[in-house]
Amino acid sequence: MCILFIAVNKNPQYPLIIAANRDEFFARPTASSGFWPEFSDVLAGKDLEAGGTWMGVSTTGRIAALTNIRDPQRIAPDRQSRGKLVLDYLKQTSHADSSSGYLHWLKQQRANFNGYNLLFGQYVPQTGVQLQVYNNHQNSHMRLETGVYGLSNADINSPWPKTSRGVQALSQSLNDTEPGDEKLFALLKDPQQADDADLPETGVPREWEKRLSSIFIRGEDYGTRSSTLLLMDKNGQLHWSERTFDNRGEAQKTISFSSRFGYN
Repeated sequence: MCILFIAVNKNPQYPLIIAANRDEFFARPTASSGFWPEFSDVLAGKDLEAGGTWMGVSTTGRIAALTNIRDPQRIAPDRQSRGKLVLDYLKQTSHADSSSGYLHWLKQQRANFNGYNLLFGQYVPQTGVQLQVYNNHQNSHMRLETGVYGLSNADINSPWPKTSRGVQALSQSLNDTEPGDEKLFALLKDPQQADDADLPETGVPREWEKRLSSIFIRGEDYGTRSSTLLLMDKNGQLHWSERTFDNRGEAQKTISFSSRFGYN
């Protein structure tokens, strides 16, 4: 998962909206979103190479999503798969009994993973949405209060051009009582690249900085493989949609799930 746009308590019908793109090599084997046979409470796509996921929810109200931090100088090949972190939180392993407990575990284990941002938390009827983002490179976390956020491959406060564009587009869509899937999918399909003067410097070649500077990335070998929408309404009803793409950027299929969260 390479970019997330998140709206918390900014729409009267939907206290939580997440619109996300997963950018990955097209050769990496992947399963589309669904409930996992081995973890029946978990709804997520699956990385068939490492066994984890980039974004998912559980029927107990847990939510998690991951973006990698782009810092090639600090990549170590012997680190654990970052997709494990999302799955661990969703399936409620022993160190994930609460968001605070999981945060403590993340800090203890931070050196075992290459750079990442992890969005995680819960939706509880009595208290609403409770989400936070942990960055293992900075060993920092931030609670997401009411607002609209963009999170790509740097710190959540980094104003990369594509995150700023997406935040602005999501903010505008929230003026509608019903934001609508197609409007949100259109936000995620934005191919506009940043001007050269506005490109971040993350340690990859300039050509790649340019290529990766759009919300939707097209490429023969690497690009946006799926867009995912998560909308939680004020009654606790979950709406989840995933649209997958080929390496020409053409949509292949769209699948949707609706479910009411249960709670521990």
